[in-house]
Amino acid sequence: MKILVTGGAGFIGSQIIDLLLAEGHTPIILDNLSNGREENVPNGVKIYRKNLLSDKVERIFEKEKPDIVMHLAAQVSVAKSLENPAEDAAVNVLGTVKLLEYSIKYDVKKFIFSSSSAVYGYTNEVIHEESSTSPISFYGTSKLVSETYIKLFNRLYNLPYTILRYANVYGPRQRSDGEGGVISIFIEQLLNNETPIIFGDGNQTRDFVYVEDVARANLLAITNADNQVLNISTNTQTSINLLYTLLSNQIHSLQKPNYEAKREGDILHSHLSNTKALKNLNWEPEYDLISGLEKTAAYFKKKE
Repeated sequence: MKILVTGGAGFIGSQIIDLLLAEGHTPIILDNLSNGREENVPNGVKIYRKNLLSDKVERIFEKEKPDIVMHLAAQVSVAKSLENPAEDAAVNVLGTVKLLEYSIKYDVKKFIFSSSSAVYGYTNEVIHEESSTSPISFYGTSKLVSETYIKLFNRLYNLPYTILRYANVYGPRQRSDGEGGVISIFIEQLLNNETPIIFGDGNQTRDFVYVEDVARANLLAITNADNQVLNISTNTQTSINLLYTLLSNQIHSLQKPNYEAKREGDILHSHLSNTKALKNLNWEPEYDLISGLEKTAAYFKKKE
């Protein structure tokens, strides 16, 4: 099948491209390269360097007529969403709506959306897909509003969808600059003998899921879990302090972190159930945190 992957040159998107090629699909990339990198794109894969909001995006649909849209491109910074909520909404909400409109107009068979655990907000409970959604950042709000549009497009125009709510994704190709994930940031700082910063007391927890597992969930969603919302997670939680210890051991570093004030918009605990993904997507993570960190650290060491 021909599959349009927005954000396909990015950290997660490029690994989806690799899997699509391995399975014999024809991927096409839409990416403005603001976060993605051309070096992540395999030779021979067509890439359109356009912004989501460009009127020229419709021409891509008209020319390529994709069977599936996998929508990963987004403004992903919680901090930037708080600084500039209008831009966050424009990219994440309006960008999604335009893709949905084109999907209807050009007969896309399914819309697969990369959402986030940020839609849930504060909770100390294990998070299920039916848990209450009360985002504490504009980023989380924009993802939740996008989900609502996707469901309504399904109801009004019968566009099948799968919504994947990611936990904290990490792994090779993740950027450590700008809004890089905490794992990539810590690894590069430790490798460069810099002092990492932990915001808050470090007892906050996250559900860290390895990027290859996330990419595989997208692949499975092509033919499974129609009109479902699924957590993509490991069903475990790890404190930032424990994460830092595990990474220090991987890199053989004795560097101690500095602790600074908690950041606005950061949730305290994140522990997502993945039972529904197992049932509806036939998906479960193949990597635990230790094995995922080993592969990630090896990637960054090789880059040095």
